[in-house]
Parts: sequence; C-alpha cells; structure tokens
Amino acid sequence: MTGGELNPIWDMHMMIAALRADRSDVESYGRVLTSVLGDALPDGMVEVDYRRSMADRMSGKPGQAVAVRVHAPERELELRQGRRGGVEAEVRSVVRGVVISRKQIGIDEWLVVLAEELNKLAARDAAAREVLARLFNG
Repeated sequence: MTGGELNPIWDMHMMIAALRADRSDVESYGRVLTSVLGDALPDGMVEVDYRRSMADRMSGKPGQAVAVRVHAPERELELRQGRRGGVEAEVRSVVRGVVISRKQIGIDEWLVVLAEELNKLAARDAAAREVLARLFNG
C-alpha cells in the first residue's frame, strides 16, 4: 500500500477485526463510531439515541446509548439494545430518504456492511481515506 490508499479487501478484514474487538453493547459501538471514527465520518453520518435517567439529567450526563445508526447514501445501519439483552442489528435500504426494506442481521454481517460503507466513503473522500488508512493500517 502506498500513498494512504485503502486496499478494500485487506482493510475490510482489518476494520472488522478492529470494530469487533471487545464490543458487546450498543454503548461501546457508539463510542467507537463517534469518537474513534469521528474524524473520518462526515457530520450527521452517525446518530446515537440515549436513555437518560433522572440522575443523568441532573448531572448533565448523556445517559446510556441504546441505539446507534449509521446513515450511508443507500443504506441505514442500526444497532440497538435488544429486548432481552445483547445487541440487535438491522440494515435498511434507503431510496431518496425513504426506507424501502429492512433486514435483521447478525453483528458480524453488520460489521461487514459497515466496512463496505467505510470503504465507499474512503473511495470518494480524500480526508476520510487518510484518516481510515492511518487508523486501520497503523
């Protein structure tokens, strides 16, 4: 690899491994997507929903992350706290801002879709490409 270019296949595996490591709840994914990848992702691409207790409100804390959405041009990816614990993943197809289909998938498949979207972003945005190359290629 030269010049900060991303090799889609190799980097996809690196991204998935980096994102999968020790991530078992929505809050962890939310932190990774907003803080670690925050420099690479355009404003508004990641949205986090929080559940705030009275104590959170009084202390000015954001609360506990219960859902994370990644908005891509043709897809919306969502992780949310499951009803019985754990994390649920969903991918939605979007056309002109309207969701036309939804599919429940596993976390590993969701990470593959996220890695694909990050590679597409890197292909069209030089600043994102540089940040992602630095983050995932060391």
